[in-house]
Amino acid sequence: MSASAAKVSKKELNSNHDGGDETSEKEQQEAIEHIDEVQNEIDRLNEQASEEILKVEQKYNKLRQPFFQKRSELIAKIPNFWVTTFVNHPQVSALLGEEDEEALHYLIRVEVTEFEDIKSGYRIDFYFDENMYFENKVLSKEIHLNESGDPTSKSTEIKWKPGKDLTSRSGQTQGKAGKKRQHEEPESFFTWFSDHADSGADELGEVIKDDIWPNPLQYYLVPDMEDEEGEDEDEDEEGLDDIDEEGEDDGEEEEEEDDGEVCSQFI
Repeated sequence: MSASAAKVSKKELNSNHDGGDETSEKEQQEAIEHIDEVQNEIDRLNEQASEEILKVEQKYNKLRQPFFQKRSELIAKIPNFWVTTFVNHPQVSALLGEEDEEALHYLIRVEVTEFEDIKSGYRIDFYFDENMYFENKVLSKEIHLNESGDPTSKSTEIKWKPGKDLTSRSGQTQGKAGKKRQHEEPESFFTWFSDHADSGADELGEVIKDDIWPNPLQYYLVPDMEDEEGEDEDEDEEGLDDIDEEGEDDGEEEEEEDDGEVCSQFI
């Protein structure tokens, strides 16, 4: 029996129900014990449901794989698909500096893989063409959850080319008084690969896995959708302008006719 169903003393029962007899106290204690038993059954069913949901997720993860593969093959035919997708995503774009975007122009493929035991974590792989920034062809980061649910992460070490390490850049700006002062640039997108300080708060990884990866096309197409909406609004405004102009013209013609009628009455 759980602590919540610990035996209630007669003194406690009497303090809550003045005048209660020994039989009613016993009934209350039995009710508490039965509630605890029922609650244990509910908890058992919840655990069973979680296990079955996990099996369903594992099943459909396998069924989705051929479609993810086909999608990747089609995306490979579209230049700058992934960098455009990241730039259009409001949370990811906030992490991108100009040189980050330049480096991501060489990104040709992204893959998200959930481990067979979904609760144990996932891996994100970034595939790059030959570029001026680093030697790696693939950059990966893995998030692992142990049995107690504590997260840890590990990632590919980026082999930066000389003078191209985007994670350690700082510049100098000219102050108003003419003195140079150190100015730290915003943290690079690529620092995510080496940041293992708080794997449980890996917002970028979660965004890529849960938001971008399921449907990256919706973010790639964001500007086109906005342009179409803008065109529709312009057309509506033009239509209203035409109606206003026609109304003004009609009004002027009616005034001229009225003037003519008035003049003819005095002739």
